[in-house]
Formats: sequence, structure tokens, C-alpha cells
Amino acid sequence: MRLRRFQPQAALTASRFGAEAVAAHEPYSPSDVSIGTATLELADLPLHQQILQFAARAGCRTVKIVPLFLLPGVHVMQDIPAEIALAQQANDRLAIEQCPYLGSHPRLRQLLSADPIAAEAPRILLSHGSRRAGGNAPVETIAAEIGAAPAYWSVSPSLETQVTALVKLGCPQIVILPYFLFAGGITDAIAETVSDLARQFPYVRLHLAEPLGASAAMADLIVDLIAPSHL
Repeated sequence: MRLRRFQPQAALTASRFGAEAVAAHEPYSPSDVSIGTATLELADLPLHQQILQFAARAGCRTVKIVPLFLLPGVHVMQDIPAEIALAQQANDRLAIEQCPYLGSHPRLRQLLSADPIAAEAPRILLSHGSRRAGGNAPVETIAAEIGAAPAYWSVSPSLETQVTALVKLGCPQIVILPYFLFAGGITDAIAETVSDLARQFPYVRLHLAEPLGASAAMADLIVDLIAPSHL
């Protein structure tokens, strides 16, 4: 199995597209708030400095941060709060609020592939996975609700394990739903793995859906997380 390097530009492009969609959302159009993007890793500046620069440019006293993560892993539970604390220490007049992470929105599962094949064939919900205790609980819940088998890229059970189990049950086709926000190195590697599995099981049709992606519907969920009263 080949794993390609993570592509930060894909994440940045998706985040910017998402920010534009949020800015165009009806409650914010014409824009009466500043919408920006920041990255936790692979940026020129650490997140706390990005927060301070954004606040200075926007001239605001309150900053709300929506973590665009699907799981409550280390980044959401530890790294982002630590960066927020550093920013708060540097500017105690700035109010910084960490909103709920994207994956916690109850309607996010509705954005999973609506391909009609998925309604008929067995499904696998494939997530990156978290080694943090309880970090995969949201995936288990969503998988149970949509009648899919959970699989993970970084922890067990793997995609190969779940596909093999369904093949042994005699399933003629299997739908794989990537629980990822955007395309990048990992989804490229997933596609390669699916190709390998298709060669291993040529009599089974494997259908790989697209990642969630940035969309107007995604922007609706982000706005809900910024303003909890909308939930």
C-alpha cells in the first residue's frame, strides 16, 4: 500500500472556498462580520499568531473559531485550545471562543453521498480514525444510523478488513463513503487501495464516493455552529 504525502494546498483551498460560502450566507450578506481562515499546521505562523493578526486586521474584539474537523481528536481537544490560550495571553482584551467542531453538527451526516447505489448496496463509512479514547464514537454512531460498517485509515478495523468481510458474505457490490472533508493525499491513497481491492476481488463492484467537500450546505452547518441558536 502506498501513502502519498498530505497536500496542504488542498486543505487551504477547501477552507477558503468554505469561508467564501459562509460569508455569502444570508445572515452575513451583505457582510457585517469578517470571515477568515487559519490552519493549525503547515502554516508560516502558529495558529495563535494567525488569530491575533486576523483580529488586528478586522479590528474586532471577539473572534469565534470553528474547528473544521470531523472527529474530537487531539487537534480539537488539546492543540486548538492551547493555541487559543496563547492568543488570549497575548491580548487579554480579545474575546476568543472555540465553537463546536464541524463533525459534532447533527445534520452533517446528511451531506454524505446520496448516490442511489448507496441505498441498495452494503456501505462502509471510512474515516481517518483517532487513537484518542472515545475519539471514534461519532463515526460509530453515524455508521449505525445509516446502516454502514465503520472503517478507519489509521486504526482498526481497516478498509481492507471490512471489504473482505462483506465479500465473504457474498455482497456483489460495496459502496465506500469517505468521511473526509476534502480530497488530498489520503483520499488519493484510499483510491489506490480501492483499486488494489478491485483487482483482488474482480467479481465485486466497489464504488468509492467523493469526500464531503465545501458547499452551500456545508456553509449552513458552519453558520449553525457559529450561532448555536440556529441549531
